[in-house]
Amino acid sequence: MLSGKCECGAVRYRVADEFLYAANCHCSNCRAATGSAFKAFAGIEREKLQVVAGEDSLFVWGEDDLNNTRCAVCGSFLFSVVRDGAYVHVALGSLVDAPSIRPTEHIFVGSKAPWFEITDDLPQMREPT
Repeated sequence: MLSGKCECGAVRYRVADEFLYAANCHCSNCRAATGSAFKAFAGIEREKLQVVAGEDSLFVWGEDDLNNTRCAVCGSFLFSVVRDGAYVHVALGSLVDAPSIRPTEHIFVGSKAPWFEITDDLPQMREPT
């Protein structure tokens, strides 16, 4: 199991190191949500992530089956609930422990920030695969 947390430590979670995919998303929504050039995330079945502390400090923006979840105290972006609520996209920057998976592609590069240059050799997809 991997540990994750927000910046202030009010929210802590555990997630299995069994991610199915990982990517760097450059869509405008992920850029706005993170305040950065892209969101590095890893996807896993929703039931494999468990909030272990600070559930009352979660700020959920969206619906139960499609949302971005943050710490309501410090604002840290923790994960997104996606794919009709079946999966979560864990913000890799919120993990304390290193996952065994690494991003394998850049997605939505057609809407990437014009000021950001992708300099690695990962495949670049205009849309996700």
